[in-house]
Amino acid sequence: MELNENAEIDTSQIDDRRSSGGGGGGFGGLPIGGGGLTGIIVTVLIAVVGGYFGINTLGGDGGAPQSGDNTELQQKCAQTQKLQQLDCRNALYVNAIQDYWVDAYPQHFGEPYQPAKTVFFARAVRTKCGAADSGVGPFYCPADDQVYIDLTFYRQLADQLGAPGEFAQPYVLAHEYGHHIQDISGTESAMRRAQQRDPDQANPLSVKLELQADCYAGVWAKNATGADDRSGRKLFKSITQQDIQEGLDTAAQIGDDTLQKRGGGTINPAEFTHGTSAQRQQWFQTGFGSGSPKSCDTFAAGAVS
Repeated sequence: MELNENAEIDTSQIDDRRSSGGGGGGFGGLPIGGGGLTGIIVTVLIAVVGGYFGINTLGGDGGAPQSGDNTELQQKCAQTQKLQQLDCRNALYVNAIQDYWVDAYPQHFGEPYQPAKTVFFARAVRTKCGAADSGVGPFYCPADDQVYIDLTFYRQLADQLGAPGEFAQPYVLAHEYGHHIQDISGTESAMRRAQQRDPDQANPLSVKLELQADCYAGVWAKNATGADDRSGRKLFKSITQQDIQEGLDTAAQIGDDTLQKRGGGTINPAEFTHGTSAQRQQWFQTGFGSGSPKSCDTFAAGAVS
């Protein structure tokens, strides 16, 4: 993967809350993880049931709204050596993901794309979905249409989950923006209604939602080199097969079955919320192979066996 060092990074797509004082409420009653997972989930349980980065739709009181300060980030990402900075690279990834969807969403869904900010936070954060801390991993909150990530998660992803590749980072973000696509297109709300009608299918439906987000991440990866900054300069110069393999390796490390085994338990498909390692790899590859969101209908394709 080669990024364009001359590209402009649009930090207005980021809400930098790392110095805003945290969430002040820990989990605060916030159910975390993939769709259909209920209750308060502590960090150790997340590692067992596969709650690493997903969508949070269950309400909670996150306290007063926070606002970030992008001044330092903006200055840092305007410097010559900006791409050596983790936060600037992730801001560029967000730019590239949204640049793709600005064009692709109207083409495939027939409506204008609605941009979503990514919130950088440290340790804890308040959201309209409730209060969360870093232990939950990255997530998307449909109540405020924002992606949330503590960038130290990537260290955990590399050191504890065995996914150290650089392309793991844009894969994570592209997955979360896949949830944003599901939100604004109505897929997520339709899935929630289906869960309410048939509670026994809550977890299988959650798996289909997560696998679709993986597929959307693969679609973006296929088209990533077409992303431009505001002046028309390419954000990515190239993406290699090694990068795609790093995305697949990441998907393999965060499958429900792999996380359950890593947590010391037995594999229990009834508790799956994100899909197996093989399923997550399969749907990322499906998206990458087609380069089209139309290939990502996991609900019709019988993604859950």
